[in-house]
Amino acid sequence: LSQFCANDPEVFVQAALLAQDYCDAIDLNLGCPQMIAKRGHYGAFLQEEWDLLQRMILLANEKLSVPITCKIRVFPEIDKTVKYAQMLEKAGCQLLTVHGRTKEQKGPLAGVASWEHIQAVRKAVSIPVFANGNIQCLSDVEECIRKTGVHGVMSAEGNLHNPALFEGRNPLVWEMAEEYLEIVQKYPCPLSYVRAHLFKLWHHTLQVYQQLREELAKVKTLEGIVDVNRELKLRCQEEIAKQKEGEKPKEGLPFFHWICQPYIRPGPKERCKENGASETEKGVRGKRALEEEEDGNSELLSKNKQKKKLRNPNKSFDPSLKPKYAKCDQCGNPKGNKCVFNMCRGCCKKRAFKETADCPGHGLPFKTKYEKSLSWQSSQTVIQNPEISRRGDVDVGETAVLKEAGDS
Repeated sequence: LSQFCANDPEVFVQAALLAQDYCDAIDLNLGCPQMIAKRGHYGAFLQEEWDLLQRMILLANEKLSVPITCKIRVFPEIDKTVKYAQMLEKAGCQLLTVHGRTKEQKGPLAGVASWEHIQAVRKAVSIPVFANGNIQCLSDVEECIRKTGVHGVMSAEGNLHNPALFEGRNPLVWEMAEEYLEIVQKYPCPLSYVRAHLFKLWHHTLQVYQQLREELAKVKTLEGIVDVNRELKLRCQEEIAKQKEGEKPKEGLPFFHWICQPYIRPGPKERCKENGASETEKGVRGKRALEEEEDGNSELLSKNKQKKKLRNPNKSFDPSLKPKYAKCDQCGNPKGNKCVFNMCRGCCKKRAFKETADCPGHGLPFKTKYEKSLSWQSSQTVIQNPEISRRGDVDVGETAVLKEAGDS
């Protein structure tokens, strides 16, 4: 399966055509709720644009030799979610994965996914339906299939914390890391990807060994990461050797921290308690609200902003002091001050290319280059046709001979 995010039918299909010979199906991601998806105008932020989605899927169904599938998030209303799914099926979607959360349910506000929505979609469409959400272990997979009647189940974060989830095992974290690092050595990828995976896999253990967390964040090579895993293994083995009979896991975990297991993301209330603040002091504000406090108190800032504050004590994170930028007519990003289309550079480039226009503000000379190309082609035609280029009794060919004689 090859997954794409897109908002233009032609561009989507052109990209899918490049991939179709190397996969069994093309999936259109309509479930991403992140800010990057909002800025790029794709993922879950297209779920209200049914006409556009219909055109994208219809064209893909017409042009591609492999099936087109979709992954979606639900609307708060079950009826609207069902109509959404039926629209996608009618347009040509041949398999639907339903994440039982709305696009607003993310991060600390994720909450519980609605299997009720998924069940309603499953009953309303005739194509296969996969479920996504609340899958932390193999028993969750079995329960989800039983309650919703879906044909298959996906897991995202649960699988990241325990890659053996679908095997029904809970292996040691360093064993899973060793297996993963062997794959990375065989099929290299950016180190940031490796680090992100291991932060998930080692989540509970890194709460105990904070120094290893810092080492993982700073390490610059794959060999260095292998060394961190080796050190983590030694420390855990020492802890296991000292373990007393009958001792139970701490922090309310189902297993000891060195065993792969789910991470239940705390909600806003739990996060306040973890940070030592009462609900009345912080209410149910999420991370972003805390980061935007006007007084600049480092206790209310993210770690990243605290580091910036250390580098520059005078730096303020007061949102009212931030410069106000005019927004792009297309995507909402800051527009170029001198853009002829009132757009950001990315949107301007697409429009200028499509319309063969210039935008001096963004340095995009598509029209100028096109006109120069036409002029050059015209001059080439003149050179190749001596009847057109004849000057008196001497044509271009004779001129070239005379010039050669003069040079000699």
